[in-house]
Amino acid sequence: MRLSIRHNTRYRFREPVVHALQRLRLTPKETQGQKILDWKMSYENAEAEIEYDDQNFNTVTLVAVEPGAREVLISCEGLVDTEDNAGVIGRHSGHLPLWSFLGQTALTKPGPAVNKMLSDIGPQEGTKLDGLHALSERIRSDVAYMTGQTGVKTTAEEAASQGSGVCQDHAHIFIGAARAMDIPARYVSGYLMMNDRVEQDATHAWAEAHVDGLGWVGFDISNGISPDPRYVRVATGRDYRDASPITGITFGSSSEDLQVDVEVEQHQVQQ
Repeated sequence: MRLSIRHNTRYRFREPVVHALQRLRLTPKETQGQKILDWKMSYENAEAEIEYDDQNFNTVTLVAVEPGAREVLISCEGLVDTEDNAGVIGRHSGHLPLWSFLGQTALTKPGPAVNKMLSDIGPQEGTKLDGLHALSERIRSDVAYMTGQTGVKTTAEEAASQGSGVCQDHAHIFIGAARAMDIPARYVSGYLMMNDRVEQDATHAWAEAHVDGLGWVGFDISNGISPDPRYVRVATGRDYRDASPITGITFGSSSEDLQVDVEVEQHQVQQ
C-alpha cells in the first residue's frame, strides 16, 4: 500500500524565544515491509542543524529556533510504501542489545494494577505469542481509550490503576507487562491511516515484543490488532521518551500552545 502523509506541528510561545533546540524524530524508518519513496521536512522560524541515527536507528534531526521567534512551524510530507507482514518486523537491529529491552523504565514499571492483570491472565497453554495476544486483549478490556485523562508523563501503572488512557498508555502497560514476563518489548511511534477519516490531531503509538523464531512483532493494543499496511513506523525505543516525535529545550519563554495536524491517506498509484 502506498500512503501519503502530511504532518504539521505548530508551537506558539508566550514571549520571544532567546534560545531553543528541538530534537525531531519525524522521518519514517527504512525497515522490513516499509520503504520511503519521498520525505521532505520544512521549517518556519527554525533551521536544521544536524541529522544522525540514534541508538535505536531512529533518524534524529536537531533544529535550532531563531532567536526572537514567537511561533515555529515544522512540516513533514512524503510517500511511504508498506507491506502486510502480519505485524512481524523480524530480526533485531540497532546499537542497543536485545537484553536492554527487558529492563523497566520509570514509565513502564509495573505496580499492583499491572501485576494483577498478569496474575489474572495466568500461565498460557499456547505459545508465547498467544500469551502476548491475551495480554493485549486484557489491557484493551481493562483500560478504556479516553482522551484527556493522561499525559506524556503518565506511567503505565497510573493508567492501569485509573482504568483509562490513550494509545501511549496502552503501549506502556503492554511493554511493562511483557518485560515482567521476561519478553523484550519496545515502544513505537508512527502513523496510522484511519478508515473513517484522513485528518487526525495526533500521531499513533503501539508496542512490539521480541518472540523467538519471529523477531519483533507489533501489537496495537488500542485497536486490538497487529499492525498492517495502514501503519508507518517512525521511531522506536524503550518507552515514549526514546521515540517521542519532538522534544527539546527552550530558554526565554515557554510554549503557550501546541497544535498538531496529521493527514494520512492511500495514494493512488498510476498504472
